[in-house]
Amino acid sequence: MIEKWNLTIPQLTGDVERKAYVYVPDEWEEGSEERYPVLYMFDGHNVFFDEDATYGKSWGMAEFLEEVQPPLIIAAVECNRSPDNGRLREYSPFTFDDPKFGHVAGRGHTTMEWLVKEFKPYIDDHFPTIPDREFTFIAGSSMGGLMTLYAVTAYNHVFSRGAALSPSLWTSPWKIELFIRKSRIAPDTVLYMDYGSEELGWRSMEKTFGRISARLLEKKVNLTSRIVPGGNHSEGSWERQIPFFMDILFYGLD
Repeated sequence: MIEKWNLTIPQLTGDVERKAYVYVPDEWEEGSEERYPVLYMFDGHNVFFDEDATYGKSWGMAEFLEEVQPPLIIAAVECNRSPDNGRLREYSPFTFDDPKFGHVAGRGHTTMEWLVKEFKPYIDDHFPTIPDREFTFIAGSSMGGLMTLYAVTAYNHVFSRGAALSPSLWTSPWKIELFIRKSRIAPDTVLYMDYGSEELGWRSMEKTFGRISARLLEKKVNLTSRIVPGGNHSEGSWERQIPFFMDILFYGLD
């Protein structure tokens, strides 16, 4: 079952509505008293349905869930679609300047404060979640991948596991490295992080990806760092990685 409704995030976009999505295993509708881990995802409009996706192709998560039926709730919210770098601002933990995008005033902290203090409590109140940190995950791609990396470091008391696909480390690599160095990260933290082989050459991402991976390992993160053969920067490529990162998110959990 996938529920879809409209909500607003006043502190980010006032009264502009955006879509929210929640997947809950069908057995809950049938009266099961089971409770489930929760995976929060960025760019919710790209997660489940092609008709909602920005470029007409979603991750195909609905099909994966129907086939595999994992014991999991997925909660996702549409990004800021404003043409004036709305998504970049909302999904960047740090302010940065870029030749292509200009000055981007990062509001990632505000985004995460809303997710942790308003959206997560709503999901926990209305759906059969296991709200504890051990069973609270987060995932995203591109800028959503960057926010996933930020979430498992800055909000490590909330999220124990994450999946950062093709994270936009190019936005402010040195700030990201410094932030990881200064973060207090629990030794049970699990992170899947990947990059497609076809996108590594852009802005020397192979070097940045290696440095960020090294910083995470220094912090004792249980890191799966992976280069996807033939992978590129697209929903179709990220869809093919779902089985890999789902295995990581659930690995070792009872």
